Amino acid sequence: MPESKLLNTQAQLSLTEALRRGDLRSGQFLSMPQLVGILGYPLAAVREAVRHAGASGWLNIIPKRGVQVLEAHPETIRDTLDARMVLDQEGARRRIASGALEGLAVLGDSHRVMLAEAVAPDGAADLSSRAIGVDLSLHDYLAGGLDNPFLRAAYEANRVRMAIFQRVRPFVQERIKSAMQEHLAIIDALERRDSAAAVAAVAYHCDRTRHWWGVAA
Repeated sequence: MPESKLLNTQAQLSLTEALRRGDLRSGQFLSMPQLVGILGYPLAAVREAVRHAGASGWLNIIPKRGVQVLEAHPETIRDTLDARMVLDQEGARRRIASGALEGLAVLGDSHRVMLAEAVAPDGAADLSSRAIGVDLSLHDYLAGGLDNPFLRAAYEANRVRMAIFQRVRPFVQERIKSAMQEHLAIIDALERRDSAAAVAAVAYHCDRTRHWWGVAA
């Protein structure tokens, strides 16, 4: 691989991880020199990374000024949650139809452990960050059932948008509790190979997440 192409790929990965980790915050304005300093790659590679992020809907490119990280507007949050719901539902259907349900027991165990922590009187200081990891594990599992590179790419792009929003409003203990309960209902439907119940449980989870964000359906 030519060095320039390798640098472009590395800069894209670095920018993606910076967005996922919250190093770049929702609504934040950055000049190209600032991004070069944060990512540590040459300007040409960072420009390519910005073009990729702009096409994925993670950044807005402002000509001659720089970029703005995706803002957490109600409409954008609603559309992002809706996209995740549709992909989750299809992933659930395909996993059940194909019988590709390995790993559900481990998923269920990790969710039950997190639920037990969430109902405890005093949650650990890192509960929110660990809960996000558990939360993502089920959505990643459902996306793994899509078995289509284009659908997976759509999920991965949407996953970064979700990560940007989650840094705006981190999980609180009460929402962790209800989210784990909603996820366990999805896992139960998958274990029973009940496609209709799984689709309904995913829709309910999306509805409750919208409600938590204060976003109308």
